[in-house]
Amino acid sequence: MPLEILSPAGSFEAMQAAVRAGADAVYFGTGELNARRNAKNISADELSEALRYCRLRGVKTYVTVNTLVTDRELEAACGLVSRLSELGADAVIVQDLGMVRMMRALAPDLPLHGSTQMTVHSLGGVLSAQRLGLSRVVLSRELPLEQIRFICERSPIEIEVFCHGALCMSYSGQCYLSSAIGGRSGNRGLCAQPCRMNYSFFGGTPSPLLSLKDLSAAGHLGELERAGVCCLKIEGRMKRPEYVALATKTYKDAVREGREPTAREMELLRAVFSRGGFTDGYLTGKKGEGMFGVRDEQSARQAREVYQKAQEIYTAQPEPPCVMADMEFCARAGGPVRLSVRDEDGFEYRAEGLAPEPARTRATTADEVESGLRKTGGTVFAPRRVSVELDEGLRVPMSAVNALRRRCLDGLAAVRAKPPERRAGQWQPGLHRGGNRAQPGYIVSCLRLEQVTPALLDLHPDWLYLPLREAAKHKDAVRALARAGQKVAAVLDRITFDSEWPGQIELLRACREAGVSALVCGNLAHAALLGSLGFELRGDFGLGVMNSQTLKELKALGFCSATLSFELSFARIRAMSHGMPTELIAYGRLPLMVTENCVIRRRSGECTCSPERGEGLIDKTGRSFPLFAESGHRNTLYNADKLYLADKADDLRTLGVSHLRLSFTTENARDCRDIAAAYMLGENIRLPERMTRGLYYRGVE
Repeated sequence: MPLEILSPAGSFEAMQAAVRAGADAVYFGTGELNARRNAKNISADELSEALRYCRLRGVKTYVTVNTLVTDRELEAACGLVSRLSELGADAVIVQDLGMVRMMRALAPDLPLHGSTQMTVHSLGGVLSAQRLGLSRVVLSRELPLEQIRFICERSPIEIEVFCHGALCMSYSGQCYLSSAIGGRSGNRGLCAQPCRMNYSFFGGTPSPLLSLKDLSAAGHLGELERAGVCCLKIEGRMKRPEYVALATKTYKDAVREGREPTAREMELLRAVFSRGGFTDGYLTGKKGEGMFGVRDEQSARQAREVYQKAQEIYTAQPEPPCVMADMEFCARAGGPVRLSVRDEDGFEYRAEGLAPEPARTRATTADEVESGLRKTGGTVFAPRRVSVELDEGLRVPMSAVNALRRRCLDGLAAVRAKPPERRAGQWQPGLHRGGNRAQPGYIVSCLRLEQVTPALLDLHPDWLYLPLREAAKHKDAVRALARAGQKVAAVLDRITFDSEWPGQIELLRACREAGVSALVCGNLAHAALLGSLGFELRGDFGLGVMNSQTLKELKALGFCSATLSFELSFARIRAMSHGMPTELIAYGRLPLMVTENCVIRRRSGECTCSPERGEGLIDKTGRSFPLFAESGHRNTLYNADKLYLADKADDLRTLGVSHLRLSFTTENARDCRDIAAAYMLGENIRLPERMTRGLYYRGVE
């Protein structure tokens, strides 16, 4: 199968531009539950026509319903999902596990594709996606070619990757910067792109430290195809139709002709939109300064000059035919004239006309009939093979040939445009299960073992969470804690490439020997890879739990508990059905980004990061966002202000959660104990000078 070119359609015009430029498939949103809510999108009134328009031209349609949703939104989405299945969308792109559960029941024949928002970046993630019922998954943009190849060679489902467009600094699905700063969630389609703003290190000059250039996989298309990728995706639902047309044509022409985009083609793409040029992203495994860039006014002026040329791609009239069709014509003496038309996708239509008459003067020739049949202008069909069987001495009026051709092509168009027949299922949210009515227990989560003191442990937390590498590094101390009766769980990195798993297995082995009894898992891969190792699996915030159905899916995947998203409001948490034990982050600096590029390195140009030593990014208001190193020279960016709710004990008690997590990052050991005592004992509650209530009271858009 040749590589599929999948193009963005942020509007009906952009969809037409993509189709006319040669897209094999388009993806677009409709309604509120898509990750580009600020795009024009396809309206409810346009949806049926959009699907028909694409189906007629042999272009597949993938509809984005790829945001995290609340229980109320989940029930409201039922009508949309049923309509998409009935109208014949070729697939739905989804992020939320609760939506996956609902769609499987409601539209069992509707294919589901995993969004890049699922943060699938390893074979384990792909296997979990297959278990969920997905037929395709979009890999994280951060993967190098060798990791993509490893996954494709072993994947039981289709693999899609981005080939062009904007690069986020954070892994998709793991960014909370926009919601923390302005209440507009990237996980719910309203990212305000604060990563494009200027930041500085202490004493440094403000600059766009988190702004990456746009991706272009030009030069690697052949490698991606040989690796086993089935689809190349162009980002850009917020972009103009001219951009869509030019990007689509560039990549489609290259794939069709078995080559890479030319320098001239890339020059035009660079002019229509770039941020100081392009980067090939992480495909070669190289990271660093050359990947960063911004959009400037000169680039915007160049784009305006290219728009008219790009418009010609999709506004030229008449529309060129795009579906090849074979025709078989038969005219025998004494019988009706017959025409059969069969297109390249196997659709067929037959029609009959009046019987031909004996020729009085000159008989109709086969060449004349063929010439008439080949006049398919004004339709989407282009004649490929035309077969004419015509008895000698017959007269077939060309008006009759033309009428028969029109009938067949109109009929074939109707057959092609007809939605596939699909089963209609039923879905019910199920019985509402009340949450924990008792006083919630406490979990103490520390980045460093030195934060854990006897005074802290004397408060008797139900669980102690430590990073996997920290627990393995201090396995003797952890063993002593476990023998003393303290339950210890190891927190896994949300990002682990397949090549890194051997090292992770060694750490897991050390933790098991030390008495660690549970793993805190923030990625779908963990369910597939670790479920048989004997650890209790506890879901972390990276799994994006915003509704009750997601809890059911996680339970089916083998999780014993789950952490609720800190983008939920208290009101929505109270309304949830708690089908399994749940926990809530109630204190600490919330993790806002996890990055593949080491931001700390941008300060000095060399790697100075370590788990014990952090940095801080300072925004225009003077707030400092701590940066800490993760495995693989990745970074986690934490919020400038600490979440503090010790004085809200009554509110916390009514949420129905089983545990409240106190997350310590930059605090010293004494602060950890004092803050824990404030929560657990109500002792010496003092509001920090800089603090936040998070999104628990104000909610998120």
